[in-house]
Amino acid sequence: MELREYLAIRRAYNLVRQDMSADCRLTFVELAILCRMSVLGRAMNTSEIAEYQGALRPTMTHRTKHLSELGFMVRSKGSADRRNVVCEITDEGKAFVDEACGLICDILRSGSVLSRTTSRRMCNYIDAMGSLTCMSGDLVLLGVLQAPDGRCTVSDLVVALGLLQPTVSMSVASLEGEGRIKRIKQDDAVGRSFDLALTDLGISHATKMEESIRALVIRRK
Repeated sequence: MELREYLAIRRAYNLVRQDMSADCRLTFVELAILCRMSVLGRAMNTSEIAEYQGALRPTMTHRTKHLSELGFMVRSKGSADRRNVVCEITDEGKAFVDEACGLICDILRSGSVLSRTTSRRMCNYIDAMGSLTCMSGDLVLLGVLQAPDGRCTVSDLVVALGLLQPTVSMSVASLEGEGRIKRIKQDDAVGRSFDLALTDLGISHATKMEESIRALVIRRK
């Protein structure tokens, strides 16, 4: 999978998510769980989902409970191991996946990347993407990495990533504190205007993320 494809889908879902009602607003990793179950066409236990997303079982328990509370999946105790909960997507969950993937495709049709992707194919993309942990800070690093000349502003990132400005600003501040991003005063800047650029540490992290993205394999029907 190409980096521009990955970021285009993440941006599109970020925009779709902003328009969702607060009571059914899923994170990308939660949507990916539903897509995974939809693609496989079978129930999954929590340990299997945790392995798929590289998460601890308590984290996965929290995520699946949220999906269950929304009516998107049913959780039941396993027959062999009562500690391992079996999760199965509901008709409501399948409908949510279809709607979310359709809305993502609608946004992508206005651009050139994946503009002809179908809703079903998008579900496969998100299934593959869900196996890679990529938080808002990681998205910011990837956004700066692919920016022209490796420099951009906070406003550029808001547009490129589909994230709210407070989210981008907080991520930038955190990454700057970690030594992964640096601020560069613009040559013709007036006042406090500056560009963002990656440090060597930031480039190293973003490059490894890009390599992981390129290694993602999209399932075919």
